[in-house]
Amino acid sequence: MADEPVDTCDLLCLDLPHAEQIRAGLPALRQIEPAAAAARALGDPTRLTIATALYSGGELCVCDMAWVVGQAQNLVSHHLRQLKIADLVSSKRQGRLVMYALTERGRELVRAVVGDDLAAATTRPEGSIEISEVGRG
Repeated sequence: MADEPVDTCDLLCLDLPHAEQIRAGLPALRQIEPAAAAARALGDPTRLTIATALYSGGELCVCDMAWVVGQAQNLVSHHLRQLKIADLVSSKRQGRLVMYALTERGRELVRAVVGDDLAAATTRPEGSIEISEVGRG
């Protein structure tokens, strides 16, 4: 005998008062859409890697980010733009550099997606150098 799927009820058993209470408390679609866009933005492995690097590195320019994640600068720039559209990353110009950092929302979502242990494991290794040590500023 084959196993039957366990993802549906065999009997219609709607608890209408409970179901209506839950339904009434759901946010409107216009409130859910930005959250869905943010979740989609972190659903790409390259963007999640970039966001995780920003989580541990603070502010990074595209050049540094490309080196950190091992991807082409134009690809990283594209993914940073997508993260910015989803309000997970902010940018600011510092002279000739554009520096990127996670927004608070971005930090919360990265922590939720990769977990505290993985996010904490991305801290700067002993002996690495700060940007200011290589002549940026």
